[in-house]
Amino acid sequence: MKVLILGGTIFLGRHIVTAALHAGHEVTTFNRGSKSLEEQNRVEKLIADRRDDLSVLTGKKWDAVIDTCGYEPQEVEKSAAALKNSVDNYTFISSISVYKGFPVKGMDETARVKSIEDGDEAEYGSLKVGCEREVEKAFGDKALIIRPGLIVGPYDPTDRFTYWPTRVSKGGRVAAPGDPEKNIQFIDVRDLANWTVKLVETRSKGVFNATGPKEPLTMHQFLNECNAAVGNIAQFVWLRDEQILAAGVAPWIDMPLWIPESDEEHRYFQHMDCTKAQKTGLTYSPLAATIRDTLKWDMKRDREKERKAGLKPEKEKVLLDLFGQ
Repeated sequence: MKVLILGGTIFLGRHIVTAALHAGHEVTTFNRGSKSLEEQNRVEKLIADRRDDLSVLTGKKWDAVIDTCGYEPQEVEKSAAALKNSVDNYTFISSISVYKGFPVKGMDETARVKSIEDGDEAEYGSLKVGCEREVEKAFGDKALIIRPGLIVGPYDPTDRFTYWPTRVSKGGRVAAPGDPEKNIQFIDVRDLANWTVKLVETRSKGVFNATGPKEPLTMHQFLNECNAAVGNIAQFVWLRDEQILAAGVAPWIDMPLWIPESDEEHRYFQHMDCTKAQKTGLTYSPLAATIRDTLKWDMKRDREKERKAGLKPEKEKVLLDLFGQ
């Protein structure tokens, strides 16, 4: 197949490029050219800014397009219109953030989504809903919408998962959040990429949630797995929700993967039903492999560069001094 990838150089996009090449497909990337790929000599590169100029797409044909970086509905509308007669299928990478709250466990693809009409014009999830609508408007039953949860693994620019294996690898007392038995969810970027390419190959359509793992995973199990990967050198100090909040620690960013029980809107954000995706072949890498490979990648990064998520050492010390007795 000839596959066009919008984006393709930062995180999920670069892994989709790798997955598509490994599957034997011809790959073209369309992006601003600000980042390079290890496989850059094996792909056709179209350089432009989708916000301004789509003329480089004119007169070309592909079997499918995978849009990994659509964020503004107006931009997606333009790219869908430009590609309507150039590709057979349009795959859009959306997000589970499109859902209007997470009040119950096990929400599937039929759950209510947000609406720009509700007044959430600038909110991430609402924008993704708008993007989905533009793809479906242009491509109808040739549209494939994938709604991932937290995507993790090598090259993750958000640091939301990476914080934990890296922090645990430093050993000592580690501030751990909330109920140890609380469920968490995420998906290895390579699993998501490989499955996305398979869906494109089979010309799948419709909407799919995509997170993991297949079996329930608790924060306690996850941190223990991180600890095992580095030789069990950390001691976890479990702090209650109210203690963490009292110290001014922000859920999800300061303390990745933690959502306090008091947050009713997002209480079951990490309880999504992905049965539909699993029935189409979504499989999961061993958790230990995801942790090991993420840690290995992170160790190669600039240690002086500030991370985008996770507790700063001084803030963790305050927490432990206050409540870690």
